[in-house]
Amino acid sequence: MSKKVDTSVNLNGLILKNPIMTASGTFGFGKEYEDFMDISKLGAVVVKGLTLKPKKGNKTPRIAETPSGILNSIGLENPGVEHFIKEELSYLKRKGMTVIANIAGNTIEEYCEMARILNDTECDAIEMNISCPNVKKGGVAFGTDKDVVYKITSEVKNNLDKPLIVKLSPNVTDIKEIAKSVEKGGADCLSLINTLIGMAVDIKTRRPILKNNIGGLSGPAIKPVALRMVWQVSNTVNIPIIGMGGITSIEDVIEFLLVGANAVAIGTGNFINPAINSELVDKLEEYLIDNNISNVNELVGKIEPY
Repeated sequence: MSKKVDTSVNLNGLILKNPIMTASGTFGFGKEYEDFMDISKLGAVVVKGLTLKPKKGNKTPRIAETPSGILNSIGLENPGVEHFIKEELSYLKRKGMTVIANIAGNTIEEYCEMARILNDTECDAIEMNISCPNVKKGGVAFGTDKDVVYKITSEVKNNLDKPLIVKLSPNVTDIKEIAKSVEKGGADCLSLINTLIGMAVDIKTRRPILKNNIGGLSGPAIKPVALRMVWQVSNTVNIPIIGMGGITSIEDVIEFLLVGANAVAIGTGNFINPAINSELVDKLEEYLIDNNISNVNELVGKIEPY
């Protein structure tokens, strides 16, 4: 197909060739999907969540299938940020990829240290997961308190020259207030939503299916919640938004763009169809051509609410 449309997006200085991205934790470090697709077609790859030191994660079982979705309590199993830099990053950059590192920590100091470490690498941007437990606040997630959100965003941004994306938790009273605090703290972009907290039960054993008892719900089941939150946040802040939550088709992609997302990330859809990201890149171009739209950005925020 000849290139007739402009699919590039500008996320506050982070330029992507198209708005199709991977969601952290669902695409490994990219290599894992090379048997199924040309990963260099993607707008960006967001790698699995990284912590300062290697992390084993939670005990199994830690994934449970639910109607129209999955629950996971992987527990951020990963080889650590230094391994990513030494063993994974250069390969992705040689493939011509835009690479976004997702970071998670137990304290603000850990987040800042990872930001400083990654700031001196070829990594293109940082996505900060603030759904993690703040050990200094009794295990309450960073992302549920607007004052803490402002503090962690501003301090991490002070340790970073690269674009900072903050990933919002949906498990809050008012997503708009959290988004405003992130914007005030100096973030360049928002991504939402992270998983909803859920549970699954085995009626034979009368125990939770997940060893961690509860986990994060993702997949098509959460799409209506994600659309609502992206729409609300897009009407609240003036920084770009990466929308995610149950995207499995080109129709889903267009819906997220219409409610205000500037780009989208596919997560659980990768497990259903390992080639989905590549297919969506092609289908997006087809959609734009079929609908006489010359630039993908013409779709952003064009929903007409009643």
